[in-house]
Amino acid sequence: MYLVKRFPLPSIFLIPVLIFVFFILRYRTDFKWKELVYLRITRKQLIRDGIILSASAASLLVLVLTLMPGKFLNLPRANPWIWLALGAFYPVFSAYPQEILYRTFIFRRYTKIFPGKWPMIAASGVSFSFVHILYYHPISMLLTLIGGIYLASTYNRTRSVLYTAILHGVLGMLVFTVGLGEYFWLEMYDFI
Repeated sequence: MYLVKRFPLPSIFLIPVLIFVFFILRYRTDFKWKELVYLRITRKQLIRDGIILSASAASLLVLVLTLMPGKFLNLPRANPWIWLALGAFYPVFSAYPQEILYRTFIFRRYTKIFPGKWPMIAASGVSFSFVHILYYHPISMLLTLIGGIYLASTYNRTRSVLYTAILHGVLGMLVFTVGLGEYFWLEMYDFI
């Protein structure tokens, strides 16, 4: 098809983009570095997100077991060490930088273009989904649109990029665990 066999990992592009984003945040907004580690979440928020994560896990399980049962747990069964490494590195080196870009940066930089709560949340969610076009599959686009709107809504409520990155990491690992990782990692077939 249109898939380039040795396309570089999209995460590689995050570092130069983040440098640019930090420059813009620092010199064009009232951004403070401490915002990157802000984590004051209410018990109500934790319960709400626990319910949402549980429902997401159940939905993903039903999706995979119903429509593609052969893919269920494909990465953890085929290569548990890569799956464990992914669990350690994905949240830090992929989810957290993406949350800085798609939540902190977009919310700070484009508030005047998207005034109001829901236009801003929609802009953040859609831009997050659109970048996943690199994975060449509608499943990655649809799941990241739903996840992007959820994460943007959570960021809007908490203003905690660290908390949304933790949620992003959990959701990402759910996707890789249940068997949908191939729609988010072009080279995954090399490891299963």
